[in-house]
Amino acid sequence: MVTEQLVALIGFVAVMTGTPGPNNLMLMASGANAGFRRSLPHILGIAIGCQVILLCVALGLGQLLTRFPQAVTALRVGGALYLLYLAWQLVRTRNLKSDRYNAKPLTFIQAALFQWVNPKAWMMILTGVATFTQPQNFTLSAAIVAGTFLIVGLPLISSWNLFGAALKNWLQEGQRLRGFNRAMAILLVASLYPTFGIQPSLAGEAESRPAQEKPQAPPKRERLNWWMSVL
Repeated sequence: MVTEQLVALIGFVAVMTGTPGPNNLMLMASGANAGFRRSLPHILGIAIGCQVILLCVALGLGQLLTRFPQAVTALRVGGALYLLYLAWQLVRTRNLKSDRYNAKPLTFIQAALFQWVNPKAWMMILTGVATFTQPQNFTLSAAIVAGTFLIVGLPLISSWNLFGAALKNWLQEGQRLRGFNRAMAILLVASLYPTFGIQPSLAGEAESRPAQEKPQAPPKRERLNWWMSVL
């Protein structure tokens, strides 16, 4: 992978993992309700869960989704229902001193499994694999994409949780936490709209390009399309 492609990859990962989305909104809410230390399994679960999906896409899952669009619909519906459930849990949180209503952060397993129904995770992984892997050296380029997601993305998603944790003391006064959690719940539901742009055909194109023809104008346009997917 040449330097220009690597810089573009870093920019892509930074924007996609650092902008608002289900994961980051949940992490900020988790930091505000439970603090950074209790949210560490949630953070690591997101990072590892995305790595597992990326590996599966690199092994051909993208082509499978292309052949079975019903699977994409199932992912969308499942993700929407689970996000609505998480939003409702936030709305039910009343204050930090109430154990009954205190929102608990997701566990490592829960956060990792959530990535399989997270529309934005699928969108950025499919786009990243299709745009930045090189068919003639697919294994190495896929490893570079995976490493970039981990090295660049992990600090960025952690910063959302740290920001929420920094607000924790301020939110203890009055009804601030209730208002904050309701705002996070609304944003979490709203994040469903732009993150439903899953395009499973992108991953299939990444693997089929070398067997058909040399990349010319269309693939170049694909490298710019990811900007349109950013929230």
